Amino acid sequence: QVQVVESGGGLVQPGGSLRLSCAASGSIFNFLLMGWYRQAPGKQRELVAHIMRGGSTSYAEFVKGRFTISRDNGKNTVYLQMNSLKPEDTAVYYCKYVTLNDAYWGKGTQVTVSP
Repeated sequence: QVQVVESGGGLVQPGGSLRLSCAASGSIFNFLLMGWYRQAPGKQRELVAHIMRGGSTSYAEFVKGRFTISRDNGKNTVYLQMNSLKPEDTAVYYCKYVTLNDAYWGKGTQVTVSP
């Protein structure tokens, strides 16, 4: 079993920054990728960014140039640096840990962008 825990959410003004963290622990084998998703009220969950085992990254168009995903292999932790935040970035941000056989979700961390 794998445990996934997100942290770092909060309230920030438009134009501000936040750094989210996602730590995976437990039976960590056959890691493929870790990703950040978000879900705003009344909307479907959507992919924000992911990072592959080899280090390659991918971003949704709406965050390109503003968000950066990175990984600390030694800590099994993934980060999401979010800059130039907009009110429309307000959502619960979830981390997903994917192996060859399964995928594990964290419980999410709330990000609110408001004046």
